[in-house]
Amino acid sequence: MNTTEIFLIAMAIIFTVPYLIWRVGKTDYYAPLVVVQILTGILLGPGILGKAFPEYYQFVFSAPVIQSLNGIAWWAVMLFVMIAGIELDLSKAWAYRRESSVTAGLALGTPLLFGCAAALLLLNGSSWMGPKALSWQFVLGVGMACAVTALPILILLMEKLDILRQPLGQRILRYASLDDIAIWGVLALILMDWDRVGRQVVFLLTFTLVCVFFRKGMRCLQERDRWYVALIWLAVVAFGADWAGLHFMVGAFLAGAVMDSDWFDQEKMDLLRHHVLLVLMPVFFLSTGLRTNWDVGGVAVFGVAALLLVASVSGKLLGIRLAGRILNWPAGEASIIGWLLQTKALIMIIFANILLDKQIITHETFTALLLMAVASTMLTVPMVAPQLQGLKALMTKAA
Repeated sequence: MNTTEIFLIAMAIIFTVPYLIWRVGKTDYYAPLVVVQILTGILLGPGILGKAFPEYYQFVFSAPVIQSLNGIAWWAVMLFVMIAGIELDLSKAWAYRRESSVTAGLALGTPLLFGCAAALLLLNGSSWMGPKALSWQFVLGVGMACAVTALPILILLMEKLDILRQPLGQRILRYASLDDIAIWGVLALILMDWDRVGRQVVFLLTFTLVCVFFRKGMRCLQERDRWYVALIWLAVVAFGADWAGLHFMVGAFLAGAVMDSDWFDQEKMDLLRHHVLLVLMPVFFLSTGLRTNWDVGGVAVFGVAALLLVASVSGKLLGIRLAGRILNWPAGEASIIGWLLQTKALIMIIFANILLDKQIITHETFTALLLMAVASTMLTVPMVAPQLQGLKALMTKAA
């Protein structure tokens, strides 16, 4: 078979296997399709399928096929991160700045401290820190991975729970939006390459200047033209960030963050996010699964994943509980908000992919972080749905 035919076989596997697991297994309550796709990526990776059927794995996922899949995955994840940047609404965060800053600060800071403490324990081992990392980069990178909230997946889960357009859902979006900005800012700090600092300064200055003209130009365009210009802008800014050494994902986020959400029809933006998840992101999940590695020993990887999960979830819940006490929230609200904000999924996986690309973490650490992100996301709906029903029942009774 030629490369095209093998590529199409790989694409058929990528879309068929997770869909069947999700639909036939009826996993949607505890494992939405996006989680099943991530798990399937791990299953199809070298750590499981590759070891069980090495000849079959090498035939389907040959170097030319993987190269083609990676190109699709890069563009898919850039689109996804750009959309996340566009959906940031800082005006509402500013309108409720005390509540938003207290909650977002504790929601990010507490799991960051817990995650950094867990990362300090991992420094004692030789298989966790990447070859090009300084100790502080590794500790801060793993700590921030534990503090991440996956804003796009959070939106999908809140839609599923029917609270996205309600006041509680909008508050949670404000907290997650502020944390999203901080996460990408910390990532830029971690990736700062002092040998290329000149390029990075040139990129940031040029980006700031061009943004002024870009924003003016976008306001003058009709909406249908804005979509095309946004895609050109995405490619250009991502290239500039990667050229400067900040990684193209940082550029993708910046490209979206400087665009206003009201430039685009909200329904179309929601459809674009859903279509990217449907059509393109499964390829990214597979390419992520191909990076999993169990060479350090399965027990150790699972042990580290459990450690990071405890640090992430307990840190997020504690931080939100502290915010609830400071802001006098009603009973039960802090737990619901905390469990929703601990959702990791895609953004954490993207974050970990960047750390792996820059050799700040090893493949073993990446695998542990990936397992942690999947477990975190699978916990969200089963933990939140009963609490929401109880809260609604209590409010109905009180009324």
